[in-house]
Amino acid sequence: MLVAAVGVAAMTLLIYPLRQAAPAVSLGVIYLLVVLLVSTYWGVVLGLATSIASAAAYNFFHLPPTGEFTISKAENWVALGVFLAAALLASTLAELVRAQAAEARRRQEEADLAAEMARILLGGASLDEALPVASARLAKELRLDRADLRIGAAGASDEVTIDLDVGADRAASMTVAPVADAGQLERLRTRVAPPVAALLAAAMDRDELQQEVVETRALRRSDVIKTALLRAVSHDLRTPLTSIIAAADAVRSPTLGPGDREELGVVIGDEAERLSRLIDKLLDMSRLQSGAAEPRADWISIDDVVRTALEHVEGVDGPAVELALDPDLPLIEADAAQLERVFVNLLENARRYSGEHPVRVRARVVGGHLKVRVIDRGPGIPARELAHVFEPFRQGDDGGSHSGVGLGLAIVKGFVEANGATVTAESHPGQGSVFAIDFPLP
Repeated sequence: MLVAAVGVAAMTLLIYPLRQAAPAVSLGVIYLLVVLLVSTYWGVVLGLATSIASAAAYNFFHLPPTGEFTISKAENWVALGVFLAAALLASTLAELVRAQAAEARRRQEEADLAAEMARILLGGASLDEALPVASARLAKELRLDRADLRIGAAGASDEVTIDLDVGADRAASMTVAPVADAGQLERLRTRVAPPVAALLAAAMDRDELQQEVVETRALRRSDVIKTALLRAVSHDLRTPLTSIIAAADAVRSPTLGPGDREELGVVIGDEAERLSRLIDKLLDMSRLQSGAAEPRADWISIDDVVRTALEHVEGVDGPAVELALDPDLPLIEADAAQLERVFVNLLENARRYSGEHPVRVRARVVGGHLKVRVIDRGPGIPARELAHVFEPFRQGDDGGSHSGVGLGLAIVKGFVEANGATVTAESHPGQGSVFAIDFPLP
């Protein structure tokens, strides 16, 4: 309103010097500048008011007799009428242009919003992670107090809920804070919701396809594991069973002497223990892969766990094991039985490859972490194999000189990570290998 008043006053003053060059009756067009300005920026209502105010000022100050709202000549009536009609037309056209510009801006905002929604919903790792971000962005761009995109049927709410069409047998909704402007609500329903629904449907399709890909990969991986397991059963389980059966048949021979009978008893016992260890590994791996290996954590001493594991492997032929455990190691919260299986597997593996060199076990605290290292002096692990040593059914490239089903290190990794620690392998061919376990301390 202030702009209209100032503009009309300015145009009224401007006509005075211009009357020296042109008659006053032809100078009313100058007021159209103010009318167009006001109509363009503040709407047709204020533009019409400015038109009437301009006509009144034009009549009062410049059409004779001046100083009063009367007109003495018919030609001045015509001039005033033409001016008023032109002013009304100009303000109407200006309002139309203003409305078209506002509509263009809204459509541009909607296009930008759709592009942003596409980036968030289709560019994220998953729809569950993208929905909160997309909801916050939607509320910001639409200047709403709150907006919430949901997958599934919408529950009862005092807020405005707009159902989104995301395809058959699927449901989604957009819930927003109460909207007082009916035009804004209609815009949400008819122009914002459809593209958001289309993007949500595409994101849901993508997630379903990704899930199918993951399941297909899991099935393929399962087939690989089953194949490897069958190979292990056909060889690694059959070998000790064959030895046990052969020794048992020989023991029943009436001509067998006491010494031979004792020797065959040792063979049966060794092969049975070998078979038992293999079955234990298969069971451990099965529990890990099925998620049934939940640790029973308690405060334990890593010193006791290592020494107990050493007792299990000392009866088997192999190099000596040297312990270098720092005194007063802190307790850790973990499952003692699972960590015992970890160190049994690591010690068996290290003794198998270390030749005549002793295996060393070191433990110390470094920077808030308890670090345990199992070190052998064997041939080492080739660089191409180092990244795969913890994979199940993976055996070292040693020409078959060492038997085994290839589960020990996979079990080590599974149990270590189940107890909140990490395990890594380091090796230099010809210089041995180091398996390091890192327990973070509270």
